[in-house]
Amino acid sequence: MIIVSNHQSQYDIPPVVWGFRKHYPKFISKIELGKGIPSISYNLRKGGSALIDRANKGQAIKEIIKLGSHIEENNYSACIFPEGTRSKDGKVKTFKVGGLGTLLKTAPTAAIIPFAVDNNYLLQRFPMGIGLTLTYTVLEPIAREGKTAEEITEQCELAIKKALGQQ
Repeated sequence: MIIVSNHQSQYDIPPVVWGFRKHYPKFISKIELGKGIPSISYNLRKGGSALIDRANKGQAIKEIIKLGSHIEENNYSACIFPEGTRSKDGKVKTFKVGGLGTLLKTAPTAAIIPFAVDNNYLLQRFPMGIGLTLTYTVLEPIAREGKTAEEITEQCELAIKKALGQQ
């Protein structure tokens, strides 16, 4: 499966890892996270995730192709945050097609699962509020048949925005 999620903070990762643990989720991550973070960097480098250099489109595409093939062959899952960067205020940014489009081509049987993250951005504030409610919602799968990568990306974005009351 391909898990398509909005991105609010580094705290978005554990719910994906835990919630989809039976599907061995792999991530598309910026290359800088592959060094210097105990346990996390090692897992990103050795666990089958794609470390991409956002300044080098060719390298990024090659890594995403490898990830797509890996999840297709092993029946794993991949998580992508198509906003490209974290939202500091919780508002969903426009989803980019490139990475998801590449995954769709290289993992043609993978189900597309939108995953809405709500209020994780509040964990970044100081002082942190008391009684925060964090919500994670697995949405209905997106049908791929007869749709372009652009249409699928837009449908994922709209479904997540609707789940977060941003539509």
